[in-house]
Amino acid sequence: MEVALLISTYNWPEALDVVLQSVERQTLYPKEILIADDGSGPETKAIIDKHKDKFPVSLKHFWQEDKGFRKSEILNKALAATSAGYIVQIDGDCIVHRDFVKDHIALAASGVYLYGSRINIKPQSVQNVLENKTSDFSLFSSSIKNRSRNLRLPIFQNFYKEKAVFSNKVRGCNISYWRKDLIAVNGYNEEIKGWGREDSELVLRMLNNGVKGKRLRYGGILYHLNHLEKSKDNLSRNHQIQEITIRENKTWCDNGIDKYIKESV
Repeated sequence: MEVALLISTYNWPEALDVVLQSVERQTLYPKEILIADDGSGPETKAIIDKHKDKFPVSLKHFWQEDKGFRKSEILNKALAATSAGYIVQIDGDCIVHRDFVKDHIALAASGVYLYGSRINIKPQSVQNVLENKTSDFSLFSSSIKNRSRNLRLPIFQNFYKEKAVFSNKVRGCNISYWRKDLIAVNGYNEEIKGWGREDSELVLRMLNNGVKGKRLRYGGILYHLNHLEKSKDNLSRNHQIQEITIRENKTWCDNGIDKYIKESV
């Protein structure tokens, strides 16, 4: 099974530096690492270039001009460009446990997407984590909240079963899925602009198309760097798009990944 690790980012190179350092420490590497960059400046490119030679696998940088929050678009562009069959997806402000990719791969199953949780790094600890490039947190670390989520117990990971209903615990910062299942619903909906609902609306269309969700617990551990909230000016409109997807049981979005796949043929 060929796996790609997809990392979305925007203008926080200090965080991305630590995140990529944590990826370097993985016990099991993906086939390639994809950086979906929604218009960051040259500092982010410099961080990516610094890490490229440190990985035994390809690290690819997908960039688009900064024209506001267009995360759906840059994710589609990166996903269209990979041939990997399975995608593990995180955000560029999430430091991953050394067995993160291994856990997602171990539980991958046909017709199922996985969703994990996140451990929040306390606001007062973020700067210290960035300065010291901390990528390993013990269960009793004073830097983290939600400590019970920091338990990695593979024997318990299969206690959770796949379900055909949406869970409000789904977060795009810790999710994995089969690329063919994403393409079958035309990927991310690019009508969703600005913060909010891009991940949940995609998952809803996948569920409507017969894919089931399974919670990844006691594994797939990652640590979220606290930051100022992004503008939610477009949230109401994005929520309306999601409500239509629910009401009409949509399995397809018109403005999605297909145009990039056609261009790459």
